[in-house]
Amino acid sequence: MSGTADSDPKMIESLVCPVSHRPLSFDADRQELVSKSAKLAFPIRNGIPILLIDEARPLEDRRA
Repeated sequence: MSGTADSDPKMIESLVCPVSHRPLSFDADRQELVSKSAKLAFPIRNGIPILLIDEARPLEDRRA
């Protein structure tokens, strides 16, 4: 899986959310890094995590 974040799990483990400074989890289906504490998902483009707040998408509230 060249070019995806899951090809280097050590890198993912070292990244933290720029908002909450808490660990991020990797969503392989969406190619995103998810911050549950900040309720944001950061995209991964061409294997590069984009940890810019302006690029993050808000997570939907799944309580319905």
